[in-house]
Amino acid sequence: MKSATVVLFYALISAPAMAGDAPPAQVAPAASAQAPNAAAPKSAFKTEDEKTMYALGLALGGRLASFTLSASECKLVEMGLRDAALGRPPQVELQVYGPKIDGLQQARAGAKAAKEKAKAKTFLDKAAKEPGVSVLPSGLIFKELKAGAGDSPKATDKVKVHYHGTLTDGKVFDSSVQRGQPAEFALNGVIPCWTEGVQKMRVGGKAKLICPSKIAYGDNGAPPVIPGGAALIFEVELLEIVK
Repeated sequence: MKSATVVLFYALISAPAMAGDAPPAQVAPAASAQAPNAAAPKSAFKTEDEKTMYALGLALGGRLASFTLSASECKLVEMGLRDAALGRPPQVELQVYGPKIDGLQQARAGAKAAKEKAKAKTFLDKAAKEPGVSVLPSGLIFKELKAGAGDSPKATDKVKVHYHGTLTDGKVFDSSVQRGQPAEFALNGVIPCWTEGVQKMRVGGKAKLICPSKIAYGDNGAPPVIPGGAALIFEVELLEIVK
């Protein structure tokens, strides 16, 4: 029993964060772990070890974002973590309750994503009626902001772009523009919204891509910055098809 609890503890530390319905290699551009230019909180810790231990808590807590835990539920998780870390006898049978963890996560994430998608629908319906937009069968809302004069990329091409990504409330979650560094990636290795939308552009052009969650990061989102079910807005400038 003790060994199983410890295995779960280490699995939580090492497991990659979930990012939508696609594997990480297909999810791009990468969402920043922290919003650009966000100010770091003042530290209340005196030693580097204290800071590292706190960082361990952050790493574990970040894996639990999809559970949408309440304060009282966090205390229960802390009890289980403490018992596992200190080698104390577990207070429930892990063989019985461990298999229920995935089901709880899926139920919580699904409920949260449903609320986010309902909120996004209002935004998407309004955006679809704006002048100059094209609504594609996938749900992508495409608007050309500046016509390009070069070639259009194929899905198998690698492209160089500048982009600025926001949530529907205007919060920036990732921006090569703010970093001052264009990004390069294979167009068939990104979220479907990008694969489809950037192929409609020409080099030198700029466009707005409004992406429903089903062609972005799905019901799981990309914690902690992109909620499950979130619609995303990108302004993309196609700089080059990289040969």
